[in-house]
Amino acid sequence: MYRLCIEKLRDAAATKGDKTAYAIHRRTGIAESAAYRMMSGESQPDLISMLRIHYAYGVAIESLMEPAELVKEAA
Repeated sequence: MYRLCIEKLRDAAATKGDKTAYAIHRRTGIAESAAYRMMSGESQPDLISMLRIHYAYGVAIESLMEPAELVKEAA
C-alpha cells in the first residue's frame, strides 16, 4: 500500500508558488475540500486527482508516493 507524501507534494507545488491547499485547488481543479483533507493527511487522493497534480506541477505520480509502512513508523 502506498500513500501520498505530503511534503513531496508541498515541494512540487512550491515550485509554482502554491503554498496552500487553496492554491493547489485553484491550479489543479481538485475540489477545495478534497485539497484541504489531502494536505492535512485526512484522506488520500484518487487517481484523477493524482493526474491533475501530475499535469499541474509536472511531477511523476510515483515520485509523490511512499510506502504506507514508512508513514506508520514515522507517526
